[in-house]
Amino acid sequence: MSEYFIGVDSGTQSTKAIVIDGKNGKILGSASSSYGFIEGLSSGAKEQHPKTWVKAMEESIKKAISVSKVKASAIKGIGVSGQQHGFVPLDEKGEVIRPAKLWCDTSTSSQADSLVNKLGGMDRTVALTGNGIPAGFTASKIAWLKQNEPQNFKNLHTVLLPHDYLNFHLTGNRRMEAGDASGTGFFDVKTRNWSDPVINAIDSSLASKLPPISPSGEPSGELKADVAKRLGLDAGIVISSGGGDNMMAAIGTGNTKIGMVTASLGTSGTIFAYSSRPVVDPQGEVAAFCDSTGAWLPLICTMNVTVATELFKAAWKWDNDKLTAEAVKIAAGADGLVLLPYFEGERTPNLPTSSGVFFGLNSRNFTAAHMARATLEGVALGLNYGLDRLKDLGIRPKQIRVTGGGSKNPLWRQILADVFDTEVIGLATAEGAAYGAAIQAKWNYAVANGERVRVQQITDDFVKTDASTRALPNKKNLKLYKSLQAFHNKLSKANAGVFADHAAFK
Repeated sequence: MSEYFIGVDSGTQSTKAIVIDGKNGKILGSASSSYGFIEGLSSGAKEQHPKTWVKAMEESIKKAISVSKVKASAIKGIGVSGQQHGFVPLDEKGEVIRPAKLWCDTSTSSQADSLVNKLGGMDRTVALTGNGIPAGFTASKIAWLKQNEPQNFKNLHTVLLPHDYLNFHLTGNRRMEAGDASGTGFFDVKTRNWSDPVINAIDSSLASKLPPISPSGEPSGELKADVAKRLGLDAGIVISSGGGDNMMAAIGTGNTKIGMVTASLGTSGTIFAYSSRPVVDPQGEVAAFCDSTGAWLPLICTMNVTVATELFKAAWKWDNDKLTAEAVKIAAGADGLVLLPYFEGERTPNLPTSSGVFFGLNSRNFTAAHMARATLEGVALGLNYGLDRLKDLGIRPKQIRVTGGGSKNPLWRQILADVFDTEVIGLATAEGAAYGAAIQAKWNYAVANGERVRVQQITDDFVKTDASTRALPNKKNLKLYKSLQAFHNKLSKANAGVFADHAAFK
């Protein structure tokens, strides 16, 4: 009998659901539902109500099943990927106390700074958990609730993350999973357990409000009868442990073994690698996450990838084809023109007040084509700063799999291969996190039924690369880009103080 699995990716702007064939991983149906933020909030606040995610998830699942034309009785499991770091506060009855504060909510920055200071500084914080506590992490949001809404904090019974809440809706079980939990700020990635010093720094009662950690390879529960009825599915099917969107994207891109690295080229960019051991960065630039397979997922994030190309295209009224056609006319290095692509500030390197800079303009390179080439190169160099940091910590990439909108540009893939000095290749499917969630559901289902199977076996069978997108490093460009990388790093550092001074006048 055929078996099928559903993968859900609940993001900041939309939720997607897909249905895959459990035999070969083929995507048979997909659907999505969009939404926005709660309007009218104070500066820096970004919130959504979890009921919005539930509605979008149920709508997307039903539509995806309809598109797939799969018999509902043949669907054996659901996996959920969710945006990381968001804080879902539940009361004793399991009701949501207030809307969730999201990863992109910066209104909790003072609480984040206070927690780090209370713990003895950044070095001590990293020693306790493997990570710092930026405003985006969950810890600062709980501290914010305690300080700003004491009655809501008093009613707080359970802390959940966005994907945990969707699992709770599906199963009735309050649980977390190590990959997503490692982005809270109070989870020790080395021991895969809660960090008591950080928890107590927030509030001594918080420990009792944290759910148990479910192993990534075991289901979080079974689908409840009432939800099953609304979805048209059988009650009791497996709901996998799930995970954060980066952890699920790692599974969905086959990033489940040593030497594999994924680069996600969206509005922002992430580079993450599979590791069999914790990878802790004493400088705090690399996020020391666990993954959702039982291993680790060191990760860097940059704020400016397609941000840069979209701004350039809008300014010159070009489309993607025109951008590529013009940029390819210019030799590597853009005749000395360099872009610092910090249009939205920057996280890696840590330059939050920075701005974009075209440096090295002269009469020879003052053309749109040169600027186009420098834009693609500048973003690649920005990403490579993070990749170099991963390499410094022992990551040795053998292949870099690219996903996201930017991965579709053939010239950009070649520039990345030259800058990274590593083979770059795209994927046969662009679903990423939703696909990873579906694969994890199959894995959890197999384990629950007594099969001895590793997730790597499934990803090796299901996740396919697109050979037509392969880009190998061009040896004649390697030396140039290595030199350009050193200059790019130096230029970024030299301008850090200038950016801060300039920001003070805004």
